[in-house]
Amino acid sequence: MKQMNYSKETQSIKVTVHPVYLEEQSEPERGYYVWAYHVRIENKREDSVKLISRCWNITDANGTVKEVKGAGVIGEQPVLGPGDVFEYTSGAPLPTCSGFMLGSYQMVSENGKRFSIEVPGFSLDIPDPLRVVN
Repeated sequence: MKQMNYSKETQSIKVTVHPVYLEEQSEPERGYYVWAYHVRIENKREDSVKLISRCWNITDANGTVKEVKGAGVIGEQPVLGPGDVFEYTSGAPLPTCSGFMLGSYQMVSENGKRFSIEVPGFSLDIPDPLRVVN
């Protein structure tokens, strides 16, 4: 099965996401499916930026949307200098065998200007070659 990466660049900051289904942590018989997602944030700007908060919209296959907001990512508010990369892995459980996520990061530049960068929307699907996607 092909591994999917999703990338988007906003205001010279590139975000790449790689989701992975965690079969060993999922319990399909109970309607509990878990994915990890690895995020890579690359600062292509000429100034430093700080990631101060995140906002995720997580949608399951029933169309139910859960919004997740908070300070930083994984308990950190990383500062990225020009050319720096910050990577982290997090996770998301769903009650359905597929869904998708999209979001944004609130950033602040070294001169104090706040701005948002988009996280690319990405699909959460179990790796079942027999499943037909509508």
